[in-house]
Amino acid sequence: MLNLFATRPQNLKNDVLSGITVALALVPEAVAFAFLAGVSPIIGLYSAFFIGLITAVVGGRPGMISGATGAMAVVVVSLVAMHGIEYLFPAVILCGIIQVAVGSARLGMLIRMVPHPVVLGFVNGLAIVILLAQFGSFKTVSNAGHLAYMRGPALWIMLALVALTMSIIWLLPKLTRAVPASLAAILIVTGISVALNSTLDTKLAAENQSQVVLTVGDMLMTNAKSQAAAQLDPTLAANDHGAAVAASSTEAATTAQIEAAMAQVTPESVSLSAGLPRPFFLEYALPPLTLSTLWIVLPYAVTLAGVGLIESLMTLTLLDDITETRGQGNRECIGQGVANMVCGLFGGMGGCAMIGQSLINVNSGGRGRLSGVTAAVCLLLFVLFLAPWIEMIPMAALVGVMFMVVIGTFEWASLKMARKVPVSDYVVMVLVAGYTVLMHDLATAVVLGVIASALVFAWQHAKHIGADIKYNEFGSKIYQLHGPLFFASTSSFKELFDPKSDPDDVVIDFYYTRVYDQSGLEAINSLAERYEAAGKRLHLTHLSNECRRLLNRAGDLVEVNLSEDPQYHVATDRIEPLLVQRPSEQPEYEVNAATAL
Repeated sequence: MLNLFATRPQNLKNDVLSGITVALALVPEAVAFAFLAGVSPIIGLYSAFFIGLITAVVGGRPGMISGATGAMAVVVVSLVAMHGIEYLFPAVILCGIIQVAVGSARLGMLIRMVPHPVVLGFVNGLAIVILLAQFGSFKTVSNAGHLAYMRGPALWIMLALVALTMSIIWLLPKLTRAVPASLAAILIVTGISVALNSTLDTKLAAENQSQVVLTVGDMLMTNAKSQAAAQLDPTLAANDHGAAVAASSTEAATTAQIEAAMAQVTPESVSLSAGLPRPFFLEYALPPLTLSTLWIVLPYAVTLAGVGLIESLMTLTLLDDITETRGQGNRECIGQGVANMVCGLFGGMGGCAMIGQSLINVNSGGRGRLSGVTAAVCLLLFVLFLAPWIEMIPMAALVGVMFMVVIGTFEWASLKMARKVPVSDYVVMVLVAGYTVLMHDLATAVVLGVIASALVFAWQHAKHIGADIKYNEFGSKIYQLHGPLFFASTSSFKELFDPKSDPDDVVIDFYYTRVYDQSGLEAINSLAERYEAAGKRLHLTHLSNECRRLLNRAGDLVEVNLSEDPQYHVATDRIEPLLVQRPSEQPEYEVNAATAL
């Protein structure tokens, strides 16, 4: 819509600057997903570092950004809550092993089976999910301990800064492309927010906030206070939209107790500053290495592997379209697996490709592997040395960047496609987008879309089978089939024939059709039984090589004998005489229903 993903040359400067931009936008995402998973924000940042660095080096898609994601964080919430954080890391390591196995088996090519309507629904649903996720940045924590939207001057100032950020990203490329517009917008708005926070009266700030313009540091404090209140009062829980739900209970904590718990949260306790990551078994208790532990983590590991690979391969496909290049799906599976193995070993929560951050990277000019490496290294530098500076970045700047990503990601032309594409394709697109928005589950949405598209395809092709009927000079009735014979078309196939009225010799010509599965074989066998019961014989002609192999593999399920062939002599144990073949015709196959099945 705004030509945000225009073709740009790959060079060192673009990759480094776009990597820095991505790193700045990654911080609040990694922190938010860590809170979602019930782990420390530092674990989220460490995860983003390991996943981003390793996939950038050994993955199959240059320019794609990976890190800790919400889809995988949702999977591990129950694992951490039920069994403890020490079970998280083995699950992530096992997830990586599964992903490496998938890539080694070259199953990444299956992403090619995803239909275009599913991709469109995926992209549109993703854009809406990213849009809705940004509204959480407009919330503050109330005295009761739940998150509520900001009001008053602080809200209007934040909206103005968001609009300024979007304007800079839109207009700056018209003047110069020397610096990524997103990076310039973040730096400019950060400078303005620092000036506003130092000059404006704190009375203009939102509830329980010390600054008028909310920053990354304020976001950390807000999430930590909300989490502290929820731990103190179990009757506080967050619904799907982030609003607090309070249930009446005699055990509910008083407002004074909640305020006291929130007061104990200090900037130092939620700071992004930390040291180098260490292996998880040096920080946490090692779970028992038994089969019971394996059965606990295996379901989570399989789910994590599936979700991570589907999102990563869909992101790869999207970037292929945008950059007009082609990534390596199998290599990406292996890269994601290696990254998760290392991430789990060093106490990370796992991750996969991040579509929003990847689009920011492409929009900022990042095309090579250096952009992903730069983003990951900058994240580690933020944690080690630059945490106080990163915490000064206003949330308005990051929200504005993501709003522009939403505008550039949404396929606006799809709004006019309703009357230009098949209704079934449009329904599949809406199904995938709707499920993504409602359930926030991109992987399952893609699977549902592929299943729906496959069912539509099967239904449409099941209606295409038919037959032209003619008679040869020997009085045999010939059915010239058209269309595929498979599980969905077997009923229509059987209705084409009339064994009671047909002559003694019936030929089915497969020149224009194919037998695809066991259901087709069974349909042929059933038809042969009907003709034999009527005292008539059935012959198959012009079978393709694939059909012959399928019939041969069926063994004694369907016995097929070769008629006389001028070039080949095939032994047969049939007693009754076979139909004599005319030299001008291809060899015929006769179905012996007496020995079938």
